[in-house]
Amino acid sequence: MSLAATSRRSLLGAGGALVVAFSLAPRAFTQEGGPGPKPVEPGLPGSLKTAPFLDAWIKVDAVGQITVFTGKAELGQGIKTALLQVAAEELDVAPAAIRLITADTARTPNEGVTAGSHSMQDSGTAILNAAANVRQLLTRAAAERWRLSPEGLATTGAGGIRAPDGRTLGYGELAAGLSLHVEARPGVPRRGGAHRTIGLDLPRVDIPAKLTGGEAYVQDLRLPGMLHARVVRGPSDGTELSALDVAAVSATPGVVQVIRNGRFAAVIAEQEWTAVQALQRLQRAPWRRAAPAIPADPLAAVRAAPAEDEVIFDRPGAPAPATKTVRARYSRPWLMHGAIGPSCAVALFQDGTMTVWTHTQGVYPLRKALADLLRLPSEKVRCIHSEGSGCYGHNGADDVAGDAALAALAMPGRPVRLQWMREQEHGWEPLGTAMVVEAQASLDAAGRIADWRYEVWSPSHNGRPTTGGGLLAGLEVEPPFPPQIPRPIPMPEGGGDRNGVPIYRIPAGRVVSHFIAQSPVRVSALRSLGAHMNVFAIESLMDELARAAGADPVAFRQAHLDDLRARDVVTLCAQKFGWDARPRGDGRRGCGFAFARYKNLASYCAVALEIEVEHETGAIAVRRAVAAVDSGEAVNPDGIRNQIEGAIVQALSWTGLEAVTFDATHRTSFDWSAYPVARFQDVPDSVEVHVLNRPGLPFLGAGEAGQGPTGAALANALADATGARLRDLPLSPDRVRAVLGV
Repeated sequence: MSLAATSRRSLLGAGGALVVAFSLAPRAFTQEGGPGPKPVEPGLPGSLKTAPFLDAWIKVDAVGQITVFTGKAELGQGIKTALLQVAAEELDVAPAAIRLITADTARTPNEGVTAGSHSMQDSGTAILNAAANVRQLLTRAAAERWRLSPEGLATTGAGGIRAPDGRTLGYGELAAGLSLHVEARPGVPRRGGAHRTIGLDLPRVDIPAKLTGGEAYVQDLRLPGMLHARVVRGPSDGTELSALDVAAVSATPGVVQVIRNGRFAAVIAEQEWTAVQALQRLQRAPWRRAAPAIPADPLAAVRAAPAEDEVIFDRPGAPAPATKTVRARYSRPWLMHGAIGPSCAVALFQDGTMTVWTHTQGVYPLRKALADLLRLPSEKVRCIHSEGSGCYGHNGADDVAGDAALAALAMPGRPVRLQWMREQEHGWEPLGTAMVVEAQASLDAAGRIADWRYEVWSPSHNGRPTTGGGLLAGLEVEPPFPPQIPRPIPMPEGGGDRNGVPIYRIPAGRVVSHFIAQSPVRVSALRSLGAHMNVFAIESLMDELARAAGADPVAFRQAHLDDLRARDVVTLCAQKFGWDARPRGDGRRGCGFAFARYKNLASYCAVALEIEVEHETGAIAVRRAVAAVDSGEAVNPDGIRNQIEGAIVQALSWTGLEAVTFDATHRTSFDWSAYPVARFQDVPDSVEVHVLNRPGLPFLGAGEAGQGPTGAALANALADATGARLRDLPLSPDRVRAVLGV
């Protein structure tokens, strides 16, 4: 069945009636500031706290079809496969026997935003325990039917319960007389015996269509009678157009309508190319800078901006007398999400209800923002997640959904597909935040850290929409919605200060977070938030301290680690890399090491790199990358390896190449030549990821564990190879050549 057909069937209920989304539950704020459901059952694990009824997670119909629901979205991280494995393990069925429904405000629990490496920790844990509850209820129902003790019954492995005498009852027959609209009970035992699916490298269910060019993404979605739209804006965030030639464009054959609402404008056409041509004609209009001018040095503006200061670590103990002190300043520029496919959404306004297919990471927060923008009750807005071809962090997915919904509002009964142009994606997406770190640390006579001082300056890492003013269109319509006010994300998760507190043993120290409310450019969540920069700074400083102490970098870290799991990961990575026998810096070749526990509460990850520096060009070639990761019980080890491999490649691109450029009026990084990203030739020659499995321990998120360690390992390898320490990102060829004096 095509994606279009599948999507239409999910939209239409029995008899073709439109399924209307249920109303929002009371909500609090989630780890990245988005609205989430209000906790109601603190004794339950994971997201069961906020959605305790079993039928919110699992349904079994009369013929035994099992459907599992998750409020988390597949973003290419392989979560669909892992969640199927979790449910299959506890229900004792094959994963292929389960139908999985992901984030949909009409069907799935409200799990806030798919972010912060929380999917397995929250949803995986909830489904694991919900499935154990359901299995127990089915077993008890069979025991009552047979008048036997539940303890003597077993699952069949094929969707049924077996009695000691060989009799069986299928799940469907048992479920027909059983209500799952009951609250989950904490502490229900997991299924005994050897694992059947958890721990296996099962093939990811989302890969085949992506690999073969099938219908995999919202960009591929086609509905009957669908119109095509393009939004009309200035070249980048903070600009606006004037004097649009609406009349001439409206008369163009194939153009259905040009929508104007305040400064919001969109063109709708029967064919996509017609919409593109009309957009190009409209965008010939003059434009101007509508916001304050971009500072000549936006990074310096961050350091100098007014800030809200918070001490996030304070250990005032008297440090041992210092023998050596290392002081350093580190910085990261503005970064782009760089989605391969420009953001896209499809919207349908029918019978007073707006349905939006979207690659947002938070269908419930987006629903609230869209309801506000459209001035509709929340129950009249439905958001259905559909993967985007390039989506993580807060890119243009939410904004394009708002654009599509406004366009569809003018076209009742006809689906409207609206996709941004490449230049719009680069020009208008919220950027990953620039950051500045100033740090110093001292060593005592024994070569141990005696004192640690660390300050980080950062604008917000969360601009996810929760109101109409959180969407670009909401600031353009008349009257405009008030803009959302950025707020820091509280620790221990944190935003700009995420991973700002060292995991190492520090006898005395202080860490201060400087939150900058007014960013000179539009910013929001980029994968790993502040952890990329903070781990880069901390792990670079740790290497500088090791050098000052005359110690091996790995041994120096081990000497300051009390967490045994952290020590195990560092040891495993060093062993698999062959750290003791590694090539030593010779001017061109060198090796670097770095470690972090993501957010100091999720996965542990260590990365070692071997590099070669081309002096003539300044290019850094990564010859070998080895990583070790502990994310608790490994549901799909290959999926975890996929995540860390992706983190390594992405972080090498961020750290070695990427930086958004500006002039006083707008962004100037409009394509891949002006915003270079890693290409196939930049991928390490060899990548190994070693998973340290912890059966029985809680799931820990792994999707964002590798970015910080990889970035720091690259800088440390460069210093080892050449003796040159670069502290400002990116470690671009021009900067490498400059520091080498070439």
